[in-house]
Amino acid sequence: MKIKITLLFVFMSAVTFAQTGKVLDNLSLPSKLLKSERKFAIYLPPDYATSERSYPVLYLLHGAGDNHTGWVQFGEVLNIADKAIREGMATPMIIVMPDADTGRRGYFNDVKGDWPYEDFFFQELMPFVEKKYRIKAEKRFRAVSGLSMGGGGTFMYALHHPELFSSACPLSASTGPITFEDAKKNLIRNNPDIQDSTVTNYYNRHSALALVSNMPDANKKAVRWYIDCGDDDFLYEGNSLVHIALRKKEVPHEFRIREGAHNWTYWRESLPKVLEFVSQAFHQY
Repeated sequence: MKIKITLLFVFMSAVTFAQTGKVLDNLSLPSKLLKSERKFAIYLPPDYATSERSYPVLYLLHGAGDNHTGWVQFGEVLNIADKAIREGMATPMIIVMPDADTGRRGYFNDVKGDWPYEDFFFQELMPFVEKKYRIKAEKRFRAVSGLSMGGGGTFMYALHHPELFSSACPLSASTGPITFEDAKKNLIRNNPDIQDSTVTNYYNRHSALALVSNMPDANKKAVRWYIDCGDDDFLYEGNSLVHIALRKKEVPHEFRIREGAHNWTYWRESLPKVLEFVSQAFHQY
């Protein structure tokens, strides 16, 4: 009997171990656009090593002050994703976490045109990872999410490219300048001679409010939106205004205000719901 119990324990331990995903957080690719090696981290689901199937993908963006390891170290993406998959809340997926804090900080092309990070994301990073890993490279099986600065990236990327993402989940997002005057004040610090026409173009492309207001009717249902922000978050105003703009535009979306502030405690609680939400599109819902 003792031997049987021991064997059962070994078997159960092996099963538990086999159900663990894998995180690689020191990967990189060469970027011609940014003239540098760009790091990224990746989460591979528990059955990736033993299957031959291809998987949906979530691009998960970090906030200012973190890098590609933020969601790994502080966000506990491995444990949270494993648990969500194990409990059936989320479908097995690959999660890609790029670095937007080396060289310069941010997910957008610089207004001067000398740091095209957004171009790098779509023209270099995305094709690289979707070729290297067994990723289903179709809109239905691709989603984007992120926190704070990465929430801003989530808004812009999905609004700029609704043809590429089935779902977008901005968390505690920096929604971009609320008005033209805000945009000008921000840009003029490092660009004292900037022209109003340049500010206008930048505002129209990097303000979630402007992008929602100018959204073509044909795109209203192109992306499934899940927006989440804490009731004590200093970025509440922009997120609330985007919610109102989406309502006025009659764009379907989920908007959640939960108890919490602008911190990892809040975002770790957000991630399981994000994984569940994007999985609904990865499945037939």
